[in-house]
Amino acid sequence: MPSATASQTIGPFWHLLEDKAWADLTRFGAAGERIELTGRITDGSGAPVTDACVELWQPDPLASEIWDGFGRAATGAHGEFRFVTLQPGPVPLTGGSNTLQAPHIALTIFARGLLIHLHTRVYFDGEALNAEDPLLASLPPDRRATLVARPDGPGIWRLDIRLQGDGETVFLDI
Repeated sequence: MPSATASQTIGPFWHLLEDKAWADLTRFGAAGERIELTGRITDGSGAPVTDACVELWQPDPLASEIWDGFGRAATGAHGEFRFVTLQPGPVPLTGGSNTLQAPHIALTIFARGLLIHLHTRVYFDGEALNAEDPLLASLPPDRRATLVARPDGPGIWRLDIRLQGDGETVFLDI
């Protein structure tokens, strides 16, 4: 039986947040529909979380020499974050199922006061597969809405993240 281990922190990699290029997943020349993903992280009282690290991972498009599907951004003075990435497509459910998951992006949040980093997803408003996505379908409508980014201008999507309290974002236990 495996023993329990401590949660990993961002540790010695915090300095990577100083390089803004990490927030541009297209920096190696990836081609496709470019989008911006923006948002704001707030705590339970609605105050901005100004010292968070947001990591982004996309299962689609598939990783290549010009697309690694990973990015990292720091929150700013108002708790905001911003990524430049490619619009994801649907991906198959793991385990050999023919079920498709709606296009989504995975986020991990590290911040002071979080002993264990938080995992969540970003789905896109108006996506037809949202209605059939297994994760979204398992949530009540009001909770589902905390995972759905809304358009905020041409090619810009916004998802605000609330760490606790009213309107708390759905976080995943993975």
